[in-house]
Amino acid sequence: MIDFPLVVLVLGPVLLAEALLARYEVLAYTAGWRTPATGLTDGMPHARGADPARPPAAYLVYLDGIGKRRFRDTRDGGQLVEALIDGAPELRVLGQVQPYSPLADPLADRPVWEWIRRRAGLLLFLHNVMQIFVAADSRYRLPYNGAVGGQIADQLRLAGHRPGTPVVLLGYSGGAQVATGVVGELHGRLGVPILLITIGGFHNGANDLTHAHRLHRITSAADFIERVSTWIFPRRWPLLRRSGWNRAVRAGKVTVHRLDPATHMGRRGYISPAERLPDGRTYLERTTGTVIAAIREFTGRP
Repeated sequence: MIDFPLVVLVLGPVLLAEALLARYEVLAYTAGWRTPATGLTDGMPHARGADPARPPAAYLVYLDGIGKRRFRDTRDGGQLVEALIDGAPELRVLGQVQPYSPLADPLADRPVWEWIRRRAGLLLFLHNVMQIFVAADSRYRLPYNGAVGGQIADQLRLAGHRPGTPVVLLGYSGGAQVATGVVGELHGRLGVPILLITIGGFHNGANDLTHAHRLHRITSAADFIERVSTWIFPRRWPLLRRSGWNRAVRAGKVTVHRLDPATHMGRRGYISPAERLPDGRTYLERTTGTVIAAIREFTGRP
């Protein structure tokens, strides 16, 4: 039997400490104490896919969910990124951006967090969850968006991005909070068309999407986690018509793709290579095809 008072007693201080630590990076960035890093793991390219010597149709920046701890890791072992590269060879794809670190500092590479990972791995996820709420907090949202937007712009530059080449931001789960937040910063720095795609997007609806060409929302009736964000964040409620999200909806910028009966994650998740649809495609193949079709509509490439 679970002793709930004991659980609260133990987790309370942990949650409080996490809430304070999660704000440290954005405050350090704002105060100028530290600047975001640009280096990657030895041997890791800044982008993969289309030949860098020729202009690609677009650059795709993948912003993963709360499991993102390193430059290389993703919740599905990189299968979505690999499928996108294979299915759309006209794209240059970046998967190394750290959406939950304004200083572009991979969580798992920090000695104290490596120690924690071996003893209480759940705290790594908790840290990134807290970062989502920092990014959504009106007190920190603008500097957070500026920091991660700058990180993305730097990585695009190092990947060979050329003026005028469109950019696609693909945000999975909490990555959608970051993707919707950095649009203004990227538009100001790059001045290029920007397409947003969210998969099970968990975001607060406050960010201004004026400079987004369009937002494709990949969702499912069985995705409880995404639905939670539409309940807990008032700016996702239709009643608040002046929120960034509702203005984009009224402007006709949001296209909804319902991939029922996919769940947020797991064997029946959007990017599962195991579960199959009646037509024989895997859930991963369906989601990949939906993303590629949206991008090709945006770029005008067949």
